[in-house]
Amino acid sequence: MQQTDTKYLLRFDDLCPTMNWKIWSEIEAVLLERRLKPVLAVVPDNQDPGLQVDRAADDFWEHARRWQDWGWTIALHGFQHRCLTRKAGIVALRRKSEFAGLPRVQQEEKLRRGVEIFQREGIAARVWVAPGNSFDATTVSLLPKFGIRIICDGYFRFPFVCPRGMTWVPQQLFYFRPAPPGVWTVCFHHNQWTASSAAKFREDLARYGANICSLDDVLPENGQRESPWAARVCACPRLSRLVIRARLKLWSWRRGASAAMAPRRPEDSRLCLARVQVYRYVSGVLTPHPGPLPVRGEGEASGSRSRKMREAFPLSPQRGEGRGEG
Repeated sequence: MQQTDTKYLLRFDDLCPTMNWKIWSEIEAVLLERRLKPVLAVVPDNQDPGLQVDRAADDFWEHARRWQDWGWTIALHGFQHRCLTRKAGIVALRRKSEFAGLPRVQQEEKLRRGVEIFQREGIAARVWVAPGNSFDATTVSLLPKFGIRIICDGYFRFPFVCPRGMTWVPQQLFYFRPAPPGVWTVCFHHNQWTASSAAKFREDLARYGANICSLDDVLPENGQRESPWAARVCACPRLSRLVIRARLKLWSWRRGASAAMAPRRPEDSRLCLARVQVYRYVSGVLTPHPGPLPVRGEGEASGSRSRKMREAFPLSPQRGEGRGEG
């Protein structure tokens, strides 16, 4: 794949002492071979039985310090990776969370203990990756207190700065695929991989390698733009997913239509024309309007998702912000 304005970030979740070390050794080798710098979401104190794949490695934190020395980004992946509530939070759809819905004091304690483990082991955490992508406005308001000002989550195309001053980096994909210009984070869960999964990953790196960047590569160019519009849509996960999927589908249609513009047979010519007509129709129907979303009336009742949006992305600082429960 030739280098374009499409940028891919690699993110690996659920790194902990009991992860799948056999598969990880293959992943680590190919990342070093290609000089790629992923985002690694590390669980500070794993208590999730689902992540106990291999025998615990006593030298796990030595590995983590080595990854950091290589310039790989280490993200704080919750605290113990245990789901305690049935809340979806801001950007997730699944009602299962380690943080969303908990009182502020409990969330702060979990963040404090997680960051203390990182600091004790010599790991600097500046990026937040929530287990299950689930967290709420209280979590967002607490992260700067612990030196974390980057969140990697949500369905949108470019990093942006929300009204709270947090930099949001999207995470839209779980496998490589052609995509339009933008920053596309591909999230992998290697604990469930097989040998064939690792082989496919190596093939994808060969195909998309020219467009794979590190977090430090994309933030200087894209991480300073403020976008209340993107913040509001990001906090409406059903809408944001629909928009991203529509963009990807339209991009695939456009690429297919372009490839069919030079038919070799009469039947190919008819097929080409049909594809172009369908693409134009779908473009007009699914492409989102560039203007702002309609705003509810002054006295109109709003749902729980609207309240979450206002709490997570206030247009101005709220009175008493930083106190009370989320």
